[in-house]
Amino acid sequence: MLPLREKLVRVLKLLGFLLCLGPLTLLVWKGFHDRLGANPVDVITRTTGRWTLIFLLLTLGITPLRKLSQLPWLIRFRRMLGLFAFFYGSLHLMTYVWLDKFFDFPTMLHDIAKRRFITAGLTAWALMLPLALTSTSGWIRRLGGKRWQKLHRLIYFSAAAAVIHFIWLVKADLRQPLTYGAILGILLAYRVIAWAVAKLRSKTSVAVARAGPAISE
Repeated sequence: MLPLREKLVRVLKLLGFLLCLGPLTLLVWKGFHDRLGANPVDVITRTTGRWTLIFLLLTLGITPLRKLSQLPWLIRFRRMLGLFAFFYGSLHLMTYVWLDKFFDFPTMLHDIAKRRFITAGLTAWALMLPLALTSTSGWIRRLGGKRWQKLHRLIYFSAAAAVIHFIWLVKADLRQPLTYGAILGILLAYRVIAWAVAKLRSKTSVAVARAGPAISE
């Protein structure tokens, strides 16, 4: 039988999975009940884009939350949140390609050349693609833990590109994109500080180990 904590984690993952589907479920419900407003494509585009960024930040937030709360099982939610970020990012992209431009690729290429926020958005999605493709345990074994971890640091750049995409898209009222940017800055600053502290502790341990024999003598 599974331990009680394992059962609890599985239940929480199931609930988390259902909650992650919430934004899409609400969009579908609004669509069927004609509640997407005068410009449904714009509503779908903005909703899927916003949730892509939210899930990217939630994914990045798992590591500091896990360490600060000393709850190691939280790491088991990171993959799911990252895949949902890619899922909503793909919906965001397909809304533009299908519902907005109707697969008019010449027009899309013109947009990419003319509008830098589209370039930033495509960059964010393209950086998530290899992360989604290599998210399985099999790929971790094939790449090796260290190489896999290095590859998945692309999420930092993907999140940064997503924030830039939002800032360049909004132009006028920057409060919301800058809020997301500030949250991303805090999450990245935590990692830099944690890395610096680990380096300092490592150097201190080496120095103490070297000084040990001299002190005992």
